[in-house]
Amino acid sequence: MSQDFFNEITRRQFMGLLGSCAALGAGAAGLLEGLSGPVLGAGLKSGPAGWPDLVGVKDGSPSQMFDAGIKALGGMGRFVKKGQTVLVKPNIGWAKTPNEGACTNPELVGRVVESARQAGAKKVFVFDHCVDLEEECHRLSGIGPAVKAAGGEMRTGADQSDYRKVPVKGASLLKEVSVHKLYLDCDAVVNVPVLKSHGGANMTAALKNLMGVVWDRGWWHRNGLHQAIAEFPLVRRPDLNVVDAFIVMVKNGPRGLGTEDLLLKKTLILSPDIVLADTAAVKTLGLDPAKVPHIGMAEKLGIGSSRLDKKSVKRISLAA
Repeated sequence: MSQDFFNEITRRQFMGLLGSCAALGAGAAGLLEGLSGPVLGAGLKSGPAGWPDLVGVKDGSPSQMFDAGIKALGGMGRFVKKGQTVLVKPNIGWAKTPNEGACTNPELVGRVVESARQAGAKKVFVFDHCVDLEEECHRLSGIGPAVKAAGGEMRTGADQSDYRKVPVKGASLLKEVSVHKLYLDCDAVVNVPVLKSHGGANMTAALKNLMGVVWDRGWWHRNGLHQAIAEFPLVRRPDLNVVDAFIVMVKNGPRGLGTEDLLLKKTLILSPDIVLADTAAVKTLGLDPAKVPHIGMAEKLGIGSSRLDKKSVKRISLAA
């Protein structure tokens, strides 16, 4: 996929967004600013087989950054094997266009689907339990056409019969949860959230994006949102997390009010560790990690690590 995917109207809107972001000055230019210096664990040993635990890429198109990041992590074949079924789970919750920052960038989603197919996946499925009308979310976000062009299959998240109740072993709040069958049954899961602010959770990224595979999310909001978000990966953890921070909604999320809520970050974060990915994401968003309690809660449950200073982290800049 390429930027040619977008129609001319979206191009003009997107260029307007670039102008708005440029007017914001240094705040838009400090890409991965929260991940500079010793926190990146310089000099520490790499993870399994010499691969880094996390990769941060900046200054490229969504597809360029994904290609560079996945290569640094050992390639998509590390996460997707020949003949497997794969779920790619973006955020498609809102009937918003790509330049509005509410949904995962469609170019990125399309490239992830292509990469999984190139790794030998038998089937690549994409869905989200949308908040707005599903058909409009798929169309306006650009994700529906991008997935089709990449050879993937869009599936519905709106049919309750596609969800199965499963126990959550080790949870104190989520004793049982209704989960979409694709999340439970696919051989591999690639979690592709968009990074943005959130009124209830303060940040939505990799951990919170998994609410889109759950049927009754309202229960989570009413009974302990952060704890539920932290406990859900006890059901199953994604094999790979790819956090889209190309356009970041820094306020008024998750839906946003206008371009004044957005910063052009041109950044991508990749990690098999969902907690580590969100720790990098919260720094990229410019929030105090203490403001996003579900990250620490998930770490205490053994879901992953927030210790960027103890992990191998690779930074890549694609700037000319």
